[in-house]
Amino acid sequence: RRCLVTGVRAPAEGMLRFVVAPDPALGPVPDLACRLPGRGMWLTARRDIVLKAAATNAFARAAKAPVRVDAGLADRVEALLAGRLVDLVAFARRAGAAVGGAEKLREATAAGRVRLRLAAADGRGDAHVDAAVVAVLTREELGRAFGRDELVHAGVLDAGWAGRIAREATRLAGFRGATAGDEMAGTGNGAAGQATTDSGGRSGPGRDGR
Repeated sequence: RRCLVTGVRAPAEGMLRFVVAPDPALGPVPDLACRLPGRGMWLTARRDIVLKAAATNAFARAAKAPVRVDAGLADRVEALLAGRLVDLVAFARRAGAAVGGAEKLREATAAGRVRLRLAAADGRGDAHVDAAVVAVLTREELGRAFGRDELVHAGVLDAGWAGRIAREATRLAGFRGATAGDEMAGTGNGAAGQATTDSGGRSGPGRDGR
């Protein structure tokens, strides 16, 4: 797909699709699942790109029609991406493919079961985060995926789920400037080993119990 702003072609997994609503006054509609009918307009999944598209009338030019873009489009896309990622982690948990909390993550890591580590972007200082850890959700958001008020550490135990979560996290990272390691953008088993060791060579999460 070609980005309306940069002109660069990239895989759809790392981009955002928009469609124009039947009423142009409603503006471009984010189609994160790529299922809505209509001609798709694609942007690189970054906040600055969405803002530039809005400021330069890129949607109207692509649609060849007036398109009203509200000032909160980038914030709305970020919220939708975050909700989508929380739901995805929650689905993995319900499928038995994810564990939450430092102790469970430590046990799974010791058993060699962790395919991807998740850490809260606003986690406490003892939660070590590096490029091999997805850290784009807040403690509240990560906790919501596990039915808790907040959570700092989690782990994904299945390579398929790890790949889907890492790809979605990469799109959200473009809006939050958070950590979603490049090596995990197409993750499978390759990211599995990376995700269980921090840059100091230590395995497992911190010791705050969350």
